[in-house]
Amino acid sequence: MKVGYQGAHGTFSEIAVQRYFEGKDIEARNYTNFVDILNDLDAGILDAAMLPVENSTTGTIYRTYDLLHEHRAFATGEQFVRISEHLIGIDGASFSDVKEVYSHPEALNQCSQFFRQHPHLKMIPYQDTAKSVEYIKNQNDPTKAALASFLAAEYYGCPILMKDVNDLKSNTTRFLCVEKKMTVQPDANKVSLYLVVNHEPGALYQVIKVFAEHKINMLKLESRPLKGQMFEYCFYVDFEGNINDDTLKVVLGEIVQHCVEYKLLGCYSKADSEDIR
Repeated sequence: MKVGYQGAHGTFSEIAVQRYFEGKDIEARNYTNFVDILNDLDAGILDAAMLPVENSTTGTIYRTYDLLHEHRAFATGEQFVRISEHLIGIDGASFSDVKEVYSHPEALNQCSQFFRQHPHLKMIPYQDTAKSVEYIKNQNDPTKAALASFLAAEYYGCPILMKDVNDLKSNTTRFLCVEKKMTVQPDANKVSLYLVVNHEPGALYQVIKVFAEHKINMLKLESRPLKGQMFEYCFYVDFEGNINDDTLKVVLGEIVQHCVEYKLLGCYSKADSEDIR
């Protein structure tokens, strides 16, 4: 089974792949961007892909949702990964040597308290967390360090100078495993949906009312500007249930009546929040 993920070896996306497919025979392939991943999924070059869709600190990763809407790709599973940023240096270096820290801009932002506590450190944005480790290893300069995962440190053979320097220790990213075909397991209990409601008063209320009347628990409701449409919006909805259940068949049938556009993004089993690591 060929599985695609974004980033260099050692990114949190690769960790998500390893944990979701633990014990299974897979070939993980890394890509530089999400578009190439989904194009290869469309072409049958990949069997599945692992894509980040939400972070507990920074919120929804909209570019992923937009691509899921635009491609024939469906969520078949979910994985949580704790985002623990470690300060990684080169062999022989110590924390007192470090003057520059390289990493993805988002990772740098998530460690703002660390940089306030150590104002002598210069933050330098880099293309991604794992690539920043590769860069400092190649530079072989003890004054340069990187923020990345334990896997990046292991892959490039670099020591961790300081563990867990991110602001929030609970910082977690939610990933979706997506495939070309919609498959729904009997124990699936979560549904993701894309919709554009009718352009009339109360249309969104009518959709929410359907969930309430059938006692369906909504987990998420977010709006997103429609491409090419001035101040018009689509909605991404997550809710509990299995689309093969009779009640949900009725719910989805009623929701469609209030929409001008509608796509089922997937039905899958919720990740276990107690297994975040």
